[in-house]
Amino acid sequence: MLIVLKKGCTEAQQDRIVELIRRRDLEALPVSGPTRTAVCVLGNKGPLEDAGFAHLEGVHEVIRVTRPYKLVSREVQPESSVVSVGNVAIGGAHRPVVMAGPCSVEEADRTIAIAHAAREAGAAVLRGGAFKPRTSPYSFQGLGEEGLEILACARRETGLPVVSEVIDASSARLGARYLDALQIGARNMQNYALLRVIGRMGLPILLKRGLSATLEEWLMAAEYLLAEGTSQVLLCERGIRTFATHSRNTLDLNVVPLARKMSHLPVLVDPSHGVGKRDRVRPLARAALASGAHGLMLEVHTHPDTAYSDAQQTIDVETFEGVVKDASILSQLDPLFGP
Repeated sequence: MLIVLKKGCTEAQQDRIVELIRRRDLEALPVSGPTRTAVCVLGNKGPLEDAGFAHLEGVHEVIRVTRPYKLVSREVQPESSVVSVGNVAIGGAHRPVVMAGPCSVEEADRTIAIAHAAREAGAAVLRGGAFKPRTSPYSFQGLGEEGLEILACARRETGLPVVSEVIDASSARLGARYLDALQIGARNMQNYALLRVIGRMGLPILLKRGLSATLEEWLMAAEYLLAEGTSQVLLCERGIRTFATHSRNTLDLNVVPLARKMSHLPVLVDPSHGVGKRDRVRPLARAALASGAHGLMLEVHTHPDTAYSDAQQTIDVETFEGVVKDASILSQLDPLFGP
């Protein structure tokens, strides 16, 4: 249930509404937007009747929220959210943002050289993995805190904000000391204990879609984050597992305009993981932007064949420059795709 307040609703009236909600063993969460202020009622086990809320002083109307996810839905917040990663605004009417960098953070000199090249080619955010959950225990697992320190050094040298994946509560607390945004990878999308922890950290969060997650499961994972108090969440489609064998994953671009329609959160696309082959990354990046993505996340390297991980899907700087040019052209289509 969403209780929409009148424009002239006083603080005392809002406090009274919140008090009555909590007396019923429910949770009250005020939601402020550019055009309205509302109180979202959470914690009900089933349909919640009006029960007199509509007649309280300061209440404009009471709306039943039909989605199982509430805080991420446009029923609760019709306006599109804008997420700030460092000084970079993502979502809403802003131009598409391109995040780029190596799959894994490497030696400082190599990583910083990649960061400079990515910035000069048009990257707005530097990505790089310090912690790498891998299918094989024998694969490179990342440099850990050393990798975070290298990312922070690259930020100082280039001015690019940095984002990196965290895999548990310990790495999340460590990452919060170095990063501008925390990434939740596909394998951890439904790690609800981790979502609860990072939802309280106050940093922007990039939430990748799980390997076989439905759209609703993805949005419910985001709901965990918003329920902990954050409003700075980015959704990232990175391909799902299907019967197809011609690509690493199946990049589901059908989900982009639908996620934008159902949720106010910005939607990014990672075509690198979506296809797994570098020769198809640029075409799928174009398609992602044409489908309405608010930005891209790409694996880029100055010497991609020598990348520590995912070399086969990592593009070179020249190809990345082409992606940035495509983004500039395709950004003009965005008004066609609604909110």
